[in-house]
Amino acid sequence: MQGLLLVNLGTPTSPTKNDIEKFILDFMGDPNVVTMPQWMWKPLLKHVILPIHIKKSIISYQKIWSQNGSPLRFYTEKITQQVQALLPDWQVKIAMTYGDPSINTTIQKMKNNGCDHLVLLPLYPQYANCTVKTIIATAKQTCSNLDLPLTIIKHFCTNNEYLQILVKDIQHYWNLDKYDHLYISYHGIPQSAIKKGDIYLKDCTAQTQAMCQMINIPSEKISMVFQSKCGLMPWLKPYLNKTLIQAAKDGMKKVLIVTPSFVTDCSETIAEDAIDNKNLFIKYGGENLTVVPPMNDSPAFAKFIANLATNVNKTKKG
Repeated sequence: MQGLLLVNLGTPTSPTKNDIEKFILDFMGDPNVVTMPQWMWKPLLKHVILPIHIKKSIISYQKIWSQNGSPLRFYTEKITQQVQALLPDWQVKIAMTYGDPSINTTIQKMKNNGCDHLVLLPLYPQYANCTVKTIIATAKQTCSNLDLPLTIIKHFCTNNEYLQILVKDIQHYWNLDKYDHLYISYHGIPQSAIKKGDIYLKDCTAQTQAMCQMINIPSEKISMVFQSKCGLMPWLKPYLNKTLIQAAKDGMKKVLIVTPSFVTDCSETIAEDAIDNKNLFIKYGGENLTVVPPMNDSPAFAKFIANLATNVNKTKKG
């Protein structure tokens, strides 16, 4: 039986201090996320970084938490259920890089339930070492231990079917109002990662160029930006928050933001963009900032994932 494992970042179990601290320590303690020597970084993370950022993190998670819990967890589960319905002869499961259900435990269960070939799909359109590398390494090690054949989909940011869904959503929101500008906002990473060979910026640039060719919006009204900077080191620029301040000062009144790094709503799309960045834009003279929702539980996106897994499996077999 074929297996498809969809992997997202993970989320705290609840928006409480203890659960958020546990999640941050797990996430930020990954050497693929922060490449500083671990003997130096881990004490710094626990005793300096975490105490500084925990209050802000608690506020952010409390802003996004709903009766369904974490939106990232809720929508990742919805996607998985939809894809399973489209692939009834497959095992389609969810795993998280950090927290539960874990990648290795889920793969073990899939193997025990009859999976004889696994397709791994990290739910990140663009490849970055800090997001995808750990997923692939964990899955490879687990599948090797279980003697389970593995096919990996590293990224899908320039897949035409995916881009058509994304561009259609953007165009729909753009046509609802007279926006001055569209900001294509990707999650930032340190510039040092790119200098060390990470292909993330190439993926973001290629996706932006493809989107601009497909969408009915003048190119001068589209900008690629980066958000969610953390720490003092320089990250990919231009920064979204500083760009929004300048845009408002320059007289822009209505802007649209799309966040292609995220396939589900999370703290970055809701707390950071739809709330904090919107308030920032308005504070400096803007009137409205609208965020195009991520794919979330889009049936079209679920169909795309099913097609992607099926096609890559046929190619591998061929």
